[in-house]
Amino acid sequence: MTFPPEKILIVDDQIPNVRLLEMILQDAGYLDVWSATDPRQGIDLFESCEPDLLLLDLQMPEIDGFEVMRRIRAAHPQNEVPILVLTADATTPSKHRALREGARDFLCKPFDEVEALLRIRNLLEIRSHAVHLEAKVRERTRELEQAHVEILERLAHAGEYRDTDTGRHTYRVATTSALIARELGHCPDQVEALFRAAPLHDIGKIGVDDAILRKPGKLTAEEFAAMKSHVAIGQELLRGGSSPMLKLAEEIALYHHERWDGKGYLGTAGEAIPLGARIVSVADVFDALTHERPYKPAWPVPDAVAEVRAGGGAQFDPRVIEAFLRLPHEELI
Repeated sequence: MTFPPEKILIVDDQIPNVRLLEMILQDAGYLDVWSATDPRQGIDLFESCEPDLLLLDLQMPEIDGFEVMRRIRAAHPQNEVPILVLTADATTPSKHRALREGARDFLCKPFDEVEALLRIRNLLEIRSHAVHLEAKVRERTRELEQAHVEILERLAHAGEYRDTDTGRHTYRVATTSALIARELGHCPDQVEALFRAAPLHDIGKIGVDDAILRKPGKLTAEEFAAMKSHVAIGQELLRGGSSPMLKLAEEIALYHHERWDGKGYLGTAGEAIPLGARIVSVADVFDALTHERPYKPAWPVPDAVAEVRAGGGAQFDPRVIEAFLRLPHEELI
């Protein structure tokens, strides 16, 4: 025989009422039933057993049912556990007050067994449907987030395809950026978002001529102006995305060549530069220094670290530099 898996908590200061409800529930096959005759203990049980339904008496000494509901809702504002109020006071004001405090339904004393089971089953079915729907929403959200991640990865690969001399540059910049963010105390979700968005920092190079991208010598003023346009192109490619990661990628694409002192491509300075772009700027320069490019050989890691450190307060955010200097630099190349 299969029994209902729902967990039910009864809070009523009258032992006979508790025993009667336990008997009704057990006869109906509900075996996971918890109970408390002290409302304070009932609040603790709600925390520990996480019920699917709360059967709650209103008239109790010291802490009444209204106060129990207030405390539960205050501690768990997002909790959708239905509350079935047990009361001998079926007056309209009492019902209105209970509904305001979070009750979903009422069961008048003395209990009618059939009515009690019908109301309990109805609330549990609503709860089950809500839980199922919430799970579907979470799964759909996860699928959408995964789709956004895949889009970001494919865009990053497209940008790297145009600039093959940089090899795994975008991945290394993403890794270094994520490590810097972690050193700065960012939460795991923020670190992950930056790791996914950072590879798109140079996506705008898709719109820059190959002869400029791969030129072995110094760029002319006209060529440098064309190269600088990749930040605006990158922003335009990523503009209008609803995903937080795409919005972050858009900021990074536009601002990653800004300088702390305001002497960058757009003239944005200091805290006005989005933090994600300030982080990627450091990671980007370090990786560019430590790897060969058409216009220069790779620098030794200590020399590259010293160069980046020297840019603190001028080219780079000093706080980001402090975090960068704590990283294992040899492992980043």
